[in-house]
Amino acid sequence: MARRERTYPTVQELVERAVREHPRKMAIRIPKIRGHRIEYKELSYGKLWDLAGRFGLWIAREINPGDRVAIISKPSLGWAVSFFAALRAGAVVVPLDAELQRGEVQRILNEAEAKLLFVAPHRFEEFSGLADEVASLRGVYALEVEEGVPHIWELVPDEVLEPADAKPDPEELALLMYTSGTTGDAKGVMLSHRNITSNVIAVTESIKVGPEDRVVSIVPWYHIYGLTATFIAPLSVGATTLYTDDYRNLIEIARRSHFTILIGVPKLFHAMWRRIEENIKSNTVRKVLYYVAPKLIGKALRKKLLSPEFRFFVSGGAPLDPRVAKGLRRMGLGIIQGYGLTETAPVLTFSKPFARQAGTVGVPLPGVEIKIEDPGPDGYGEVLARGPNVMMGYYRNPKRTKEVLTPEGWFRTGDLGKLDWRGRLYLAGRKKNVIVLESGKNVYPEEVEWELARIPEIEEVMVFEARRQDKVVVAALIYPNWDVLREQGITEEEEAKDLIWERIREAQRNLAVFKRIKSKEDIDLVDKPFAKSTKQEIKRHLYIEVRR
Repeated sequence: MARRERTYPTVQELVERAVREHPRKMAIRIPKIRGHRIEYKELSYGKLWDLAGRFGLWIAREINPGDRVAIISKPSLGWAVSFFAALRAGAVVVPLDAELQRGEVQRILNEAEAKLLFVAPHRFEEFSGLADEVASLRGVYALEVEEGVPHIWELVPDEVLEPADAKPDPEELALLMYTSGTTGDAKGVMLSHRNITSNVIAVTESIKVGPEDRVVSIVPWYHIYGLTATFIAPLSVGATTLYTDDYRNLIEIARRSHFTILIGVPKLFHAMWRRIEENIKSNTVRKVLYYVAPKLIGKALRKKLLSPEFRFFVSGGAPLDPRVAKGLRRMGLGIIQGYGLTETAPVLTFSKPFARQAGTVGVPLPGVEIKIEDPGPDGYGEVLARGPNVMMGYYRNPKRTKEVLTPEGWFRTGDLGKLDWRGRLYLAGRKKNVIVLESGKNVYPEEVEWELARIPEIEEVMVFEARRQDKVVVAALIYPNWDVLREQGITEEEEAKDLIWERIREAQRNLAVFKRIKSKEDIDLVDKPFAKSTKQEIKRHLYIEVRR
């Protein structure tokens, strides 16, 4: 008997269930520290849904079902209301990176044929003229109240008999997510309601997120990781989601908010672990305790810096240094490492909070299949994924869609990985970045970068394939940490390069000989941080020819 495929709700139906069960509970909080106080802008589930229903009615009068509504701003209450209002009006939402420039936004709006654009108030003047330059665009409105600027709050009807309540098919398009990756080649990823809700349900059921949780995140909602994991997922189960972009006060905000889960990117946890390590090494007693009773240090950290209700951290969006996960878990502080892509809505796998095997991104989510294509002697090959969360395709780009989606429904991720006997996935980096030496051995740049990024004198590093005397070598471009170097009295580039090279030689002892940078000639310093994609990945194509 054939297995019956599970049916999934639309995004708005999924969240509406929580609204009915928790109307008075706080859904969204945007915290801000003011002196010794913490202030919140917030919306309850009932208020969020009421505003979204009323504003959705206005949107439905302006556009037709399936039309595109774009939002460009950092997370805010207006962002949340506009997102659900557009969905309830039957529109397709196009969340745009808040840092995109005017020309980039204009190109995307033209391609998507967007009808409405909601923007951060401080960028209204910059974008208002697009209504005359994008043929499809009918209006530009600010997401927050600002004098003299048309904003969404004056469009929300005071009273409505019936709020907007579109009932699209779960297989229909819900989101158009533009991702530039690292090549500068922007693609519109088409995600259906089923793509998103299947992923949300699998995640929340697997890690048991519920109404008692308070999720704090620094990952913006215009990124698919932030949108799914820190916005839709908590709201679907009646939890409270808090967003802040205040890195400096993040832990303090989380602690005062009595958080249970903190979601971030590896950069956050790498910085956190560096501070913890420095604190441990600075005191002999703490150093001994870390080796003989690490959970005592973890208990003290939980009491002083975290919260009695703390459950675990979640890291995603980029590779996490395995030593960070191992170190936190030794102290009794759980951390989940996830893996996914925009094209998979996004989560494919995640590890357990206290997984013993550092370095794995865990097993596939329920309903997701993973296989490795053409594995080499080391077991690594391209990761292919299949499941209800795999995208519909790239918008108006059938050629590219055909390149990554097989007739059997497998999505080619472009990532290199291997599976162990328990089905746990290990990643090595991007397939297109691998360095193949003359010996036939493969070097994965990301692995070398993890080691070098731990050097205090290095702010950013990009490892790539170069040639020296007609031989393939491992090379690196480095943006120095000049603050650290100046503390040592180093201000000249050549001096900096000499010291950094010595640090690299020490750090590479943790790497197999064939993976190492062999000569100081194979490193170059750059004078500014690397250009990055919206996922904060280095745009390698801009630098790769520098040393080839």
